Amino acid sequence: MSEKIQKVLANAGLGSRREIEGWIKEGRVTINGRKATTGDRMTYHDKVCVDEREIKLVKSKNQQSRVLIYHKPEGEICTRNDPEGRPTIFESLPLIRNSRWICVGRLDFNTSGLLLITNDGELANQLMHPSSEIEREYAVRVKGEVTGETLTRLQKGVKLEDGMARFSHISDGGGTGSNHWYHVVVKEGRNRLVRRLWEALGFTVSRLIRVRFGPVYLPNNLRRGRYIELRDDEVAELEQFLSFIKQESEAKTNP
Repeated sequence: MSEKIQKVLANAGLGSRREIEGWIKEGRVTINGRKATTGDRMTYHDKVCVDEREIKLVKSKNQQSRVLIYHKPEGEICTRNDPEGRPTIFESLPLIRNSRWICVGRLDFNTSGLLLITNDGELANQLMHPSSEIEREYAVRVKGEVTGETLTRLQKGVKLEDGMARFSHISDGGGTGSNHWYHVVVKEGRNRLVRRLWEALGFTVSRLIRVRFGPVYLPNNLRRGRYIELRDDEVAELEQFLSFIKQESEAKTNP
């Protein structure tokens, strides 16, 4: 059965669907010798090349889904290459055969904490898709006096340049003065959303750490710049979680 080319290549672990659509528009992808378009469909037996390098799709199709938890330190970026020569998260990841690692969402240069990394493009797409509304929890240290009114506004909604946004949950993380921490939860992956929400109300974020993505928590004993791999049963639990989220989303759409 044929599938959209960007889905097949994402499933093969080459990158996210959005990344691959960009490659197709740039003319970097061919199917059976001709340049691909984003509307093309293909099977795992077609010959597909990226930058003139053939992708072995049959091997990729049968490859086991793997998921890493990576503790990103501040000062690393989440792209594969950087014109400024800054270190990337991919330099710290293990080698993988017949596939490549995909970063599930991103953390900006000055943010640390939990990143999920997978070789399964479809799994990555489900984790990042806006319709999933998967919770991301952050520990955030802010400068300034935070009142109850401020916390209420942050949960009711604040208008940003790209629309309304809010924290679905806020809890006090302790500390005093300029070392006061909060735990906040968002259900979307808009760029720098946590920082922008606080900054919109006049606060400065001095530290930001992602501690949870969906059901996956950052292990307390995982040092910055290190990773651990989820066991097969833990990957299966993550897939079951996504299946439940999908069913809930479809039930809301078709009550």
